[in-house]
Amino acid sequence: MAKELIEGNVAIAEAAIRAGLEAFYGYPITPQTEILEHLSWRMPQEGRVFLQAESEIASINMVYGAACAGVRVMTSSSSPGISLMQEGFSYIACSEVPAVVINVMRGGPGLGNVQPSQGDYFQAVKMAGHGDFHMIALAPASVQEAIDLVVLAFDLADRYRTIAMVVADGAIGQMMEPAELPPMRPVRRPEERPTWALTGAKGRKPNIITSLYLSAETLERVNLALQAKLRRIAAQETRWKEYRTEDAELLLVAFGTVGRICQTVVREARALGMRVGLLRPITLWPFPSTRLAALASRGRGILVVEMNAGQMVEDVRLAVEGCCPVQSYGRMGGVIPLPDEILPELKNM
Repeated sequence: MAKELIEGNVAIAEAAIRAGLEAFYGYPITPQTEILEHLSWRMPQEGRVFLQAESEIASINMVYGAACAGVRVMTSSSSPGISLMQEGFSYIACSEVPAVVINVMRGGPGLGNVQPSQGDYFQAVKMAGHGDFHMIALAPASVQEAIDLVVLAFDLADRYRTIAMVVADGAIGQMMEPAELPPMRPVRRPEERPTWALTGAKGRKPNIITSLYLSAETLERVNLALQAKLRRIAAQETRWKEYRTEDAELLLVAFGTVGRICQTVVREARALGMRVGLLRPITLWPFPSTRLAALASRGRGILVVEMNAGQMVEDVRLAVEGCCPVQSYGRMGGVIPLPDEILPELKNM
């Protein structure tokens, strides 16, 4: 298909439809409301379910119910709304049903503002809800990548029966870029629902989906199975991109919009004779620790650049394990770091 000029939020919504989204439940909050607005007319147009819930808490529990029925389901929100969904995330994870969540991050903490931020990194990869689990977290750096990662999120959620979150900042949601949408996939027919789904038990034993296990030993077995699945995901689904790392002595690490900005920093640094490269994680969880450690073993230092106070830098330091210095540069409150701020930090290193 030909490229078209499309806003990030609209692209995310349309990509979900074309990936086979059957039901959407959500609540408006800036800067992601255009996702709901687009789906509010496109989903009924396609004969699918759209419902604006009364709250984010209601939204995620509707997602939980639809996921148990084996349909492709999604919700979207922005930072404070995602906070309200945490309990539902944990129920979904323990019940092992697939769901896709979109978080178009805004400034915080608290109500914050509607400017782009990356302050939800911890929320996405460390504390997505109570208990021992991780959700898959995918971070796009362009409108095209947002489209591609939405489609991938549905596939990964189904493959591993887990939550997949697309973690975009407000700049990705609001910018317009040329991008190519995927072809339309057919929605599953009822007979194509997964065998574990709650589709009625006529002619078979009932399926049971629950997150309640009163016996400590039983719940431990459930947790051990979840941990084994997470290890499989980490082994098979870690994704990242590199730029000019083949001879890099200094390495930039950044994700999303900031990763894109850091490509410009690499070019400017190279023009000054500095051997700088970039690693941009695409999966925030699982984190590309092994590749980062390999690059760090032959480098002089790492600068982690984020739109927060320094969150991903903790995972970078864990991956590097002290084999080279790791420094952090961050802007908060919706301020986007620019190349002429980042380059002096590299020079100081």
